[in-house]
Amino acid sequence: MIMKYIKAIFAAFCLLGCVCCTKSNSGEEALLEVNRNNISGEWELVEWNGNSLEEGTFFRINLVRNDGTFTIVQNMDAFPEIPREITGRYDLREDEVYGSVISGIYDHDSGFWSHEYSITSLTDVRMQWVATDDPDFVQVFER
Repeated sequence: MIMKYIKAIFAAFCLLGCVCCTKSNSGEEALLEVNRNNISGEWELVEWNGNSLEEGTFFRINLVRNDGTFTIVQNMDAFPEIPREITGRYDLREDEVYGSVISGIYDHDSGFWSHEYSITSLTDVRMQWVATDDPDFVQVFER
């Protein structure tokens, strides 16, 4: 009788192990919970409103988990050969309507980001930001 219970418990753990794999059955990466730990690190903008960035153009954001700071290095609004570095602080919060929302404020005089973004489709290597005030404004980042 005890052996049956042990086998059942072992089978349950094996099944649980299969379900908890990092890849889904379809071969796609599993979605991650949106939190400071999972979004921290360096991300590069690869798609903006359904379009790839022009060749030679880049936008990288490094999100620092511990102190909620960010550093952006980009050449989108400057001379392409002279990248610009922008720093500031970001906030990550849960919203009843939009889910996980990220917003930020720059260290210099420009103030807040132009949008707050709902973070969707977060995996180990990719995430999507959708502006909460304009669902057509979509940015896709990759590590």
